[in-house]
Amino acid sequence: MDNTMKLEFLSKSANEGFARAAVAAFISQLDPTLEELADIKTAVSEAVTNAIVHGYGHSAGKITLSCTLTEEKKAVITVEDAGRGIEDISSAVQPLYTKSDDSERSGMGFTVMETFMDSMEVRSHPGAGTTIILTKQITGGSDAC
Repeated sequence: MDNTMKLEFLSKSANEGFARAAVAAFISQLDPTLEELADIKTAVSEAVTNAIVHGYGHSAGKITLSCTLTEEKKAVITVEDAGRGIEDISSAVQPLYTKSDDSERSGMGFTVMETFMDSMEVRSHPGAGTTIILTKQITGGSDAC
């Protein structure tokens, strides 16, 4: 039987660490390798940071984080915001693409997510928010679920 958790939190940068820790704790029941866990935490950080910075532009909003663990030891993580949305997803997922005026933004968030996860899907509608679905097959550890 699949197992699912869902959290909702404010779009504050301090909550990025909370999101990483929550997903890591939940996924630990699949006994992932340290590398798998680090990959997932990095991808979740990028997705949540994108929601905060690009979805809401540092204004108040809610982020919904959910994670489903399947009997096949697959983790499916969804990060949703109701922010600005993305006008051109195909451009936004390209390396180095950014519309941010912040010189510290490298435009590599989606590339990092794709690199560390088995799959990434981006759904977005301008003015209605963005949903990022990240999937990772857990290979390490035992069969406990």
